[in-house]
Amino acid sequence: MAKSRHKSSASFQPEWAKAIVRLRNRVGLNQVAFGDAFHCSAMAVSRWERGISEPPSHIYIEMGNLAGDPVCWYFWGQAGLSKEDLLRVVPRLQKRLRQAQIPKLEIAGAGGGARKPKPDEKLQLVAIPLLKTVAASHGEKGDDHELLQDAPIEGMIAAPKDWCPHPSTTSCLRVRRNSMSPLIHDGYILVVDFSQSNVGDLNGKIVIASHQDKGLTVSRLKRYDHTVVLQSENASYESITLSGKQKWKIVAKVLWWIGKAP
Repeated sequence: MAKSRHKSSASFQPEWAKAIVRLRNRVGLNQVAFGDAFHCSAMAVSRWERGISEPPSHIYIEMGNLAGDPVCWYFWGQAGLSKEDLLRVVPRLQKRLRQAQIPKLEIAGAGGGARKPKPDEKLQLVAIPLLKTVAASHGEKGDDHELLQDAPIEGMIAAPKDWCPHPSTTSCLRVRRNSMSPLIHDGYILVVDFSQSNVGDLNGKIVIASHQDKGLTVSRLKRYDHTVVLQSENASYESITLSGKQKWKIVAKVLWWIGKAP
């Protein structure tokens, strides 16, 4: 009788749960080690594999990165990423995909050099979560997500591996208004690395800063002797001097951005 109940339970296991079991077995990890790879507990892995609870989108992204092509597409699909999304972000893939070279794609989980791939070489890609988060212009209120890794996800984009030195700490967010124009405009998507937040390493770089009352803002960080300033590219916006009283904190470095052509 117990054996019959086990079969009945297994028959109701969702396909996504079966896919997770197959992935874990393929990489040769027990539930504890598999959970550690995604900063989750073994209990969470057990619940996924039994179909009790489904992983969140950012975990599916990481599973796709771990799985590699072609299995990555299943996990990325569960998180909302499609091949069409990939082609929009990396147009030079279109010709290669038309030539049925999808197996040449390699989904990577770490950074790499800037060497151009050969025609018969695997193109390494990473999936980057697009956060439901906005960094505002100077003087405006941005979203209150100082810990970007905890922000909700609205979608994903894919990018070449060498564009993302630290994929596990790389995310995307949107810009509101034009304090960084003509470089960055309203509605642009910024790709940021929240492992790079040391002020001493960011002089002259574009950064995301957070304030407990004003939320997130995008700006260029400049050091003048012992003074640190957040400067806008647009001269009509005032600069911000960082101090203990101001309660500003640098939370990420901007790596690159995506915007529509005028």
